[in-house]
Amino acid sequence: MRMPLLALLARGPAHGYELKQALEKLLGAAYPSPNIGQIYVTLGRLEKARLIEGQDVVQANRPNKRIYRLTPAGDEAVAGWFEELTDEPRVRDEVFMKLVLAPEPGRQVALINKQRRHYLNAMRDLSRIAAAEDPDNRFAHLLIEGAMLHLQADLDWLERCQEEME
Repeated sequence: MRMPLLALLARGPAHGYELKQALEKLLGAAYPSPNIGQIYVTLGRLEKARLIEGQDVVQANRPNKRIYRLTPAGDEAVAGWFEELTDEPRVRDEVFMKLVLAPEPGRQVALINKQRRHYLNAMRDLSRIAAAEDPDNRFAHLLIEGAMLHLQADLDWLERCQEEME
């Protein structure tokens, strides 16, 4: 949550609710929306780390709000984040460990079938979310498409495992 909030603040100053709304708008319904408490806790930690600074803004008929902006250290952190490579290939896979360590072949096949049903249900859920998503929100659709492609690859891999075990 730290880096996405910093990246949003690189676009300009904002308060916590604006950041939450920006994440929801960008990522759509498929991405689990962080709760506002999590956002404010993270903003507090970022402020303590001197990556952002907050300024209280007085409002007439509402509670004061705190507007956050990046510090130079925050700018550097965001720039560094965009340069970092992400995730290595998934070699440590829990499903694979269960398959390898299952006590008998029947247990392996049952595990594959159960996992396959789980992935298919997840794909069905993502399809429903995609159909309900704003068609103009290309980032949300790309996120859903990426998740679907990962699930399809996992299904193909399960099929390969089953072939190898038979």
